[in-house]
Amino acid sequence: MPTQEVELDGVVRAMARMFDAYERVFAAGRIGRSVSRPRPVRRTGFDLQLRVVARDAVADDVVALTFAGRGGEQLPSWHPGAHLDVFLPSGRLRQYSLCGDPADRATYRVAVRRIADGSGSREIHDELAVGSVLRVRGPRNAFRLVDAPSYLFVAGGIGITPILPMVRMASARGVPWRLVYLGRSTATMPFLDELAACPGGDVVVHADDGDGFADVAAILGELHALPPVPDLYVCGPPALMDTARQLMRALDPRTPVFSERFSALPVVGGEPFTVELARSGRTVDVAADESALAAIRRVLPDVRYSCQQGFCRTCTCRVLDGEVDHRDRHALPDAERADSMLICVSRAAAGERLVLDL
Repeated sequence: MPTQEVELDGVVRAMARMFDAYERVFAAGRIGRSVSRPRPVRRTGFDLQLRVVARDAVADDVVALTFAGRGGEQLPSWHPGAHLDVFLPSGRLRQYSLCGDPADRATYRVAVRRIADGSGSREIHDELAVGSVLRVRGPRNAFRLVDAPSYLFVAGGIGITPILPMVRMASARGVPWRLVYLGRSTATMPFLDELAACPGGDVVVHADDGDGFADVAAILGELHALPPVPDLYVCGPPALMDTARQLMRALDPRTPVFSERFSALPVVGGEPFTVELARSGRTVDVAADESALAAIRRVLPDVRYSCQQGFCRTCTCRVLDGEVDHRDRHALPDAERADSMLICVSRAAAGERLVLDL
């Protein structure tokens, strides 16, 4: 064997022996475990105890709450589009978009519209006062603003809450943007003054009481002329988001579309199945176009739930029998998928009957 090959072989063997020694003594031993501790991925964000430090009426039936740490500590950072899981005093869990300034690490701000049949919103409007302490989880983000050459924002009513920080960021970065803001009346539309203070873009405000019912197709068709092709961010009632998505797909299929819902996702490709509630002794039929949660709530109206979109895990339920068609947003850890499900979105596998620990 040539001398160079012998020397190279010797070096390789020496390196292999060194690696084996490292693995035995350091990586697999107590030294390695103490110096390089495991850092598991956070699946549920940060749990915080926050105090309500301000409460402001920002529109008809809309109140903004400002939270701060109980000891004045710096809060976890966040990016436009993020939301908080808020545990109300009653035990209810609700998600609210952050609508303050991401650069302000001392406070968080959310805004909540009073909904006639919304138990969470009524509790916030009627019972929460300055000084109240709440458990909060987050921030988490399923609606993140990504870098783009330009933006087209569409907000309907309280859907302005995640959009407002996005507009501010686009304005601060000097990126071209336009906002279509729809509402019943200007009196019901929060943050109009803050939007007017954002330079470098256009705000189109359409109030039904003064402008008539909004022709979303005409508005988007006119505003889509913003060069270059913008990313579309839309938040509001499901009908608005679905319409905007379909229109933009027809106008220009190149347009990236991002949206966030405040209501349950429609069931796609569902088949009817049956759920047996083991503890309650009840059997529930789930229709092809409804969720297991909706069907179960007909007989157990107090069953726990929150987001109805498969990411918050509030409705996690043990599965005692049957195969699950998991449709959550990978919120349920792999170790739990064999015997648990999120009943707001997941279903029985084809031809299966589920037995749940309810």
